Amino acid sequence: MASILSFSGKSPKIDPSAFVARGSQLIGDIEVGADASIWYNCVLRGDVNRIRIGARTNIQDGTVIHVDSPAAGDEQGYPTLIGADVLIGHMAMVHGCVLHDRAFVGLGSIVMDGCEIEGEAMLAAGALLPPGRKIASGQLWAGRPARYVRDLRPEEIAAHREGVAHYVELAKRHAEAIRNR
Repeated sequence: MASILSFSGKSPKIDPSAFVARGSQLIGDIEVGADASIWYNCVLRGDVNRIRIGARTNIQDGTVIHVDSPAAGDEQGYPTLIGADVLIGHMAMVHGCVLHDRAFVGLGSIVMDGCEIEGEAMLAAGALLPPGRKIASGQLWAGRPARYVRDLRPEEIAAHREGVAHYVELAKRHAEAIRNR
């Protein structure tokens, strides 16, 4: 089973159609949208700020999502706001940032405080996006630290959209397998 824990009077709110895999930990001020999927052994810790995950977003195995506290001079802190139809690859670290609808974060990559990845933009596998950076729509960034590489081709953007649909269906199959166990 996944661990769904309250913290400081706030509990995760998970849409009934969302899939949260066994071994995942969801703590505090978290909202998960319709048909979203949070895969095995992910940690989402909304203890000192909020985490929002949009519909059909896919957070793959072993990913860690956290936030940053409000502080003097920064009363908002850094929540993690993830839009709809976002793909986040295995073992990513997503911290105090904004991922717009249809953003893509490659496996093993790191997105730090104050970053923003616009829709149909991609951070490549293994990349590190330093604090405060912004990836514009349609761009591919890679490296440590991540830098602009090129614009994404239309077929790459289409493949990301197909990936969203694939993971929605796969999550339903996993949920059914667990129910029928």
